[in-house]
Amino acid sequence: MPPLNSTDRPLLVLYTGGTLGMLQTTRGLSPGGDIGVRLERALTTLPPSRQASLPPYRLISVTTPIDSSAATPLDWQRLGREIADRLPDHAGVVVLHGTDTLAWSAASLAYQLQGVDRPVVLTGAMQPLEAEGSDALANVELALRFAANPSLKEVAIAFGGRLLRGVRARKWHTRKNSAFESPNYPLLGERVDEDAVLYPTRGLAHQQRGAPRFELPDYTSLADGGVARIALWPGISARQVAAWLSDPHLRGALLEVWGGGNSPDDPALLETLARASGEGKLLAAISQCPHGGITLGHYAAGQGLVDAGVLSGDDMTPEAALTKLIHLLAQPLSEQEQRQRFLTSLSGER
Repeated sequence: MPPLNSTDRPLLVLYTGGTLGMLQTTRGLSPGGDIGVRLERALTTLPPSRQASLPPYRLISVTTPIDSSAATPLDWQRLGREIADRLPDHAGVVVLHGTDTLAWSAASLAYQLQGVDRPVVLTGAMQPLEAEGSDALANVELALRFAANPSLKEVAIAFGGRLLRGVRARKWHTRKNSAFESPNYPLLGERVDEDAVLYPTRGLAHQQRGAPRFELPDYTSLADGGVARIALWPGISARQVAAWLSDPHLRGALLEVWGGGNSPDDPALLETLARASGEGKLLAAISQCPHGGITLGHYAAGQGLVDAGVLSGDDMTPEAALTKLIHLLAQPLSEQEQRQRFLTSLSGER
């Protein structure tokens, strides 16, 4: 991509749908149109000094805005390619997105846009733009300000006055304006008074070097249940797990295990996992605990997972781990390469 010159390039604002742009209908809130006019009108309500300091932007809406609960890996793919195609002409990107699966899209984009040399900031809202007391305008303003900062060189989420690494974030609350958390990594930045303050030593620009290495694989073969997410529960049986793993369309699975990496000491269950691994299915595990990571084999109760070929997801979020499995399985990599790359931090996810 050409060198960044923010003085002559606007930001790109991509509207994909979500609560932020919804309007009330007889069936409840649903995606609304004319988002460009509505957003411009909302921004004019900011104090004059803040209006004057906003970066220029160009807004593009997807053809059919959706509720993010309807998003699939193919939507992540389309979004990644749209951003990659348009990025050279823009100083940064803001994606307006529904909150329900915002963290999933952010994680996927982080893998697709590895090494990105300018900001890609996702945001949304808990209430529609025109609703009384809405958080939408504040989130959009914050996203625009962070997206205009050339020191930010990764995919991030601006929400509730804070900036979080996209591949480390989770939606944490169904109603609060501060709905997103980063359980195992500190904030990348936050609003301080009227400023959007970036903490540069926490960002990938400080931690990683090299040219952008975008990977934009075709997720089609994995979009219809190619990877499963299986949370263990007391009493789970090998038969139930086998029903998932024996699906011929399944190519990988994320296991959510207990504590620091434990599973039932059930020979039949472990044999089921080992059989799936032996068939070339990529299996990985993370903890059901939101904070902290796992060390498979630290307890005897977790050694069976190691023997079955299950990979450690360390302290990754479910969103980061599952989207990473999809991203790796979509590429023409050997099984050994897939396993090695899962264990490697590609975008600061572990």
